[in-house]
Amino acid sequence: MNAADPRFRTLLRRAVATLALLGVARGTAAAQGAASNDTTLRFEIYGFGQGDLGYDFGRMNPQWYDVVRPSKLPSFADEFGKNGNAWASARQSRLGVKAAKLTDRGDMTAVFDFDMFGVGVDAGQTTIRLRHAYGEFLHILGGQLESAFMDLDVFPNILDYWGPNGMLFFRNAQVQYRAIDDKKQQLAFALEKPGASADAGDYTGRIELANVRPHFPWPDISGHYRYMGDRGHVQLGGIWRMIRWDQVPTDTFDLSGHVTGWGVSLGGTANFSNKANVIRAQVNYGDGIQNYFNDAPIDVGVVDQFSNLRTPIAGKALPIFGAMLYLDHNWDQHFSSELGWSMVNVTNSNGEADNAFHNGQYASTNLLWTPVPNVMMGGELQYSRRSNFRNDFDFNDVKLQFSFKYSFSQKFGGTQ
Repeated sequence: MNAADPRFRTLLRRAVATLALLGVARGTAAAQGAASNDTTLRFEIYGFGQGDLGYDFGRMNPQWYDVVRPSKLPSFADEFGKNGNAWASARQSRLGVKAAKLTDRGDMTAVFDFDMFGVGVDAGQTTIRLRHAYGEFLHILGGQLESAFMDLDVFPNILDYWGPNGMLFFRNAQVQYRAIDDKKQQLAFALEKPGASADAGDYTGRIELANVRPHFPWPDISGHYRYMGDRGHVQLGGIWRMIRWDQVPTDTFDLSGHVTGWGVSLGGTANFSNKANVIRAQVNYGDGIQNYFNDAPIDVGVVDQFSNLRTPIAGKALPIFGAMLYLDHNWDQHFSSELGWSMVNVTNSNGEADNAFHNGQYASTNLLWTPVPNVMMGGELQYSRRSNFRNDFDFNDVKLQFSFKYSFSQKFGGTQ
């Protein structure tokens, strides 16, 4: 066979084609290997500046002037002064960083961000409030992040910072393991920082309660299962917790005791009309889980048991029910609206004060405008109502809020 032989030329063409294909395959494999070995730190800075301006036609607790919290409405006439209050705030503004590093065993990520909304001893102040501080590797998350009991995706697209009172919302220090975490399903379990609040009710200020101290021998145990489809998702969550209190030292009375808290949650989202409309809904029920709700008062209430001379009063994990339902409608690529309602109802104990919180209602609607990416402006009408336990006192509040939000994000590192 010589070079002029047609069979030789055919074999030569096949050999060249085979070598070319092998070269492409080796080049692709090399590129994939280079990508998988890219351990360059990826870093993102993100956040937004936001200004809120509003008017409260009723009167909210001054420490919560720029949000809607039915539990912070007056429990008696003129508790916080006369109605009508103009306000302005920049407390929703946020700054955060996110880092990611690829390894041979999976990605490591870390998140740290804060806003300026003071709570706790800083309630009412414009000061740093930690939101997230956690890392993740091999489906294990550790630090402060959203409780495994809650579902962040049901939070509606509203201007009010605090949001619907009947949904679960609590960022907590925890260790969380996501046994399943893919595009269709998520199964997560967590050990969370325990904590609770109590109300001495009619016995507030009694010296017999001075030596009663909280005691949490176990972490809160929480978890959820989520299924995600093309038209939304559904999530079922649960939690168990032990709440104890000890009187040290004991005297004529021994007021030590404990209760078990538990709760279940079912919610999700559903989109239709080519995602122009999204329904967000959630229902929650349990005993002694108030601090996992977005806006609810105490976990434990006082129960009178005067026939017990040694322990004349005891504690009870208060039953609570909460619900929310919101519709998110996109008018076009620049305008959207939200309309919805939420509520919380607490089954009070017989030792609570007459003006203890019993029921809260929350509703809002808005019109939001996004003229260009990263800029949002809009107005929102907000309604809230508080009802007391025994004295038939109710308070209704209406607020207007206008917001102006300017977002930013910049990424660094990684293979370009």
